[in-house]
Amino acid sequence: MNTIRKIKRSTKALSPVVASIILIAVTVAVSIAVAAWMGALTVGFMGSNSVTVTTMQFIGSSGGDPNNITVALKNTGTKEVTIATIKVNNVVIPNTDTSGAMTVAAAGTTTIYIELATADGTNPWTSGNAYKVDFYDTNNQVVGSFQQTAV
Repeated sequence: MNTIRKIKRSTKALSPVVASIILIAVTVAVSIAVAAWMGALTVGFMGSNSVTVTTMQFIGSSGGDPNNITVALKNTGTKEVTIATIKVNNVVIPNTDTSGAMTVAAAGTTTIYIELATADGTNPWTSGNAYKVDFYDTNNQVVGSFQQTAV
């Protein structure tokens, strides 16, 4: 009989402090998992703006006229993209399209002709130089960028 009492006295349960810590840790882990899952769901609903340059050609000849860049774009985002500003080597190119901003539907493609001729007729691009073209949306956020060397 004495041995049974000794066994019962020696068995111990978790202390209330340790049990509380384990309960809080499990609650935090579950809340992090739920927050990550909900965050992944909201990204899909918000959509994204993004264009990818599929081809870029330098039209004309170095030192000649015309002297343009033709850029083929594909909308790789999930919603319509409106291109409001184009920069070549960080210089804003005036939009020669009479309709204003250019819009590309989701998963759509378009071709943009960038006229580089300056007012005095000088050649703004030279064969062998690298040219970076950036596309900005109406919120002045970069939605696409591409760099290529003129040949």
